[in-house]
Amino acid sequence: MTTLIKGFGIAVRQSREAQGWSQERLAEHSDLNRSYVGEIERGCVIASLVTVEKLAGALGVTPSTLVTRGEVVHRSNLVRGLQLAAIAC
Repeated sequence: MTTLIKGFGIAVRQSREAQGWSQERLAEHSDLNRSYVGEIERGCVIASLVTVEKLAGALGVTPSTLVTRGEVVHRSNLVRGLQLAAIAC
């Protein structure tokens, strides 16, 4: 997967952790499966626009804000350091 997809996943995880939520709680609030949320956070899958909208709504941000956070992570090369800690897909 591209670093942009991984950056988006990291942005979702950071936003979820900022709320103090578990993956399960985010999944419940966004009407998604917990394992799917984990796959998104690890950058193993590409979230559809509908999924981005569900995640953003649950996290209280706009979809564009969530995508932009992913782009910022991508640009700042945080993905490189965090890839080592990520669980293989």
